[in-house]
Amino acid sequence: MKKIRKVTLVGLGAIGAAYGSLLHDSLADSFQVVANEERIKRYQEKGILINEQPYYFNYITPEAKTEPADLVIFAVKNAELPQAIKDARHHVGSDTIILSLLNGISSEEEIYAAYHNEHILYSMSVEIDAVRAHNEVRFTTRGRIEYGEMDNTLSDDVHAVKELFEEIGINYEISRNISHTMWWKFMINVGINQTSAVLKAPYGVFQSLPIAYEWVESAMREVVSLSEKTGTGLSEKDLKKFWPIINNLSPNGKTSMLQDVEAGRKTEVEYFAGKVCELGKKYGVPTPINEQLYKMIRIIEEMEKLPK
Repeated sequence: MKKIRKVTLVGLGAIGAAYGSLLHDSLADSFQVVANEERIKRYQEKGILINEQPYYFNYITPEAKTEPADLVIFAVKNAELPQAIKDARHHVGSDTIILSLLNGISSEEEIYAAYHNEHILYSMSVEIDAVRAHNEVRFTTRGRIEYGEMDNTLSDDVHAVKELFEEIGINYEISRNISHTMWWKFMINVGINQTSAVLKAPYGVFQSLPIAYEWVESAMREVVSLSEKTGTGLSEKDLKKFWPIINNLSPNGKTSMLQDVEAGRKTEVEYFAGKVCELGKKYGVPTPINEQLYKMIRIIEEMEKLPK
């Protein structure tokens, strides 16, 4: 069976740093983080504070030649994925396992189109409440990584990742139906990420105000309707499963999209509401909530460009 000894990470945002710290602690020099020279200089000067502990990772530039890794993890935003794919090209070989922790339901196909790698596992990070500000990352829970083969087989790749996660202490779940799981996470992102970005609200607002959480469920329900058309099997039961999850997150925790809005960065609205509206037109499913969220978030993005 495969053994993962060398791991490469692309992306040191909140999620990448949270899992990267465990990889660094266990694998030492066998764990590398791909970053450009400007970022490496900045990271080496100040380090990355992860729950107040400074980390100085083993960095490598995209241009540096290296042997392919056993596992490559992508933990960037969707808009950054094309560049990340280019940056990781020296790290991906024919036998390299790939995990993409990006939000949405399309990154694996984009990675496959670039590499034609047959070892891409479908994956996502669930229930993590990490927040990054400048060089500091804080979280109360890393949540878990759910992953699996698209045909739901327990392949050698699945077992190799399982062995690694158990060795270094990453909580995981091997999905029995990965397409359903991916759509469930997509549904959550569409609901909580977007409404939190518009309201500029941490998780505590949705835990305390029923009217705010009703808006989350309205956006998610449109994804459930689409799922019925695509055969990915979401139901009202799946929608209700999110309530106890959000209640276990830190009230001060923030979604990645809210963090983007607060930092004045481009959001992933095209991959959330934009995708919902696109599929709604394709399948004839009304998506009025996501149409409004799309407009609101795009307006917020454009307001950032106005003269101060």
